[in-house]
Amino acid sequence: MNATTNAINWFEIPTLDLPRAQRFYEEVFSISMHTVEMNGSQMAMFPMEPGSGKVSGSLIQGAESVPSKEGSTVYMNANPDLSTPLSKVEAAGGTVVLPKTSIGQDGFIAMIIDLDGNKVGFHSNS
Repeated sequence: MNATTNAINWFEIPTLDLPRAQRFYEEVFSISMHTVEMNGSQMAMFPMEPGSGKVSGSLIQGAESVPSKEGSTVYMNANPDLSTPLSKVEAAGGTVVLPKTSIGQDGFIAMIIDLDGNKVGFHSNS
């Protein structure tokens, strides 16, 4: 890996009910996602700029994709202020398990549990 590449270039958040999970993330982040089928799995894609080098990912429903609050944590970009998407989590059916918390000069984080039981982090600069 060289200095111009990201350590992460793609992530997948597993779900048991893709339409429900898609509505949750679209509502919380005020985005639109499109769905595709790939290798026997259904996916809803987060907004992306192919070829830009920016990280993106998808929700995924398939036999090998099992939701969990254990294991790796994905931090979603919640700039400019994670308070906005965080304020929508409980109304959309999720649970806030760590409120907006300072991490010093690196900004703020929060942690939620989504509708499938996945632990997901939010990060913003302010």
